[in-house]
Amino acid sequence: MLPYSVQFSQITSKYRVCENIHKIFFMHNFLIMQESTAPTTVSEQACLALRHDVLSGRHAPDGKLKLDTLQSMYGYSSSPLREALNRLVQEGLVIADERRGFRVTPISPADLADITKMRLMLDIPALTESIQAGDDAWEAAIVAAFHRLEKIESRLPQGPVVLDAEWSQRHRDFHLSMIGACPSERQRAWSMSLFDQAERYRHFAARHRTVPKKKDDEHRALMNAVLRRDAKTAAVLLSEHISSTQANVLVAFKRQAQARA
Repeated sequence: MLPYSVQFSQITSKYRVCENIHKIFFMHNFLIMQESTAPTTVSEQACLALRHDVLSGRHAPDGKLKLDTLQSMYGYSSSPLREALNRLVQEGLVIADERRGFRVTPISPADLADITKMRLMLDIPALTESIQAGDDAWEAAIVAAFHRLEKIESRLPQGPVVLDAEWSQRHRDFHLSMIGACPSERQRAWSMSLFDQAERYRHFAARHRTVPKKKDDEHRALMNAVLRRDAKTAAVLLSEHISSTQANVLVAFKRQAQARA
């Protein structure tokens, strides 16, 4: 029999995986709703607006989300905003506390490590299956997505960059295009849900960056491997690409701690 400490660690690990799957399952349903139809209700519009601003860092991690302030910012009444906040709670982007009200979920190295682990578990197989199943239209979509991403990166100023909404969308489109031929709709949606979870950390790292950082070379190498149908090389490059986000964010956490000291 395994020692109790090892058993407890394994149980805890399984619980965290189940918890993440629950959040991803909810986000999958939300993203299908978002992509299949334009937001029609006021609650859906409020949710998309709030979600965007949480992911981009406009609402800071651990920051309070007061209904009266949100009403002034977005122009919605309290009812759709409360519904939107409750949806974001289910996604794990917002925390609801009876005493403190709503606040943005904090970011931490441990949370990013968990997101990174799950991304590697889902994205690498999704990319491999996409390479196996992709056709000419899939290849063309990747080239077009990379071109759009490269064009906007060429217009970014030299020096530290605070990512804007257009870059974030084109970056997301490029990664989605590469796994676009994966036969599993759920796997694609879950992968992109985790990609969105990592978005807050990409913005956090960009705000604390002190030197220029452009990833067009990484994206080009990844695209070329995918188009060559070199699944092994593409898997290695994507793994390194995902892991580099984690490394950059950890550097940003250290800079933040030093600045506060």
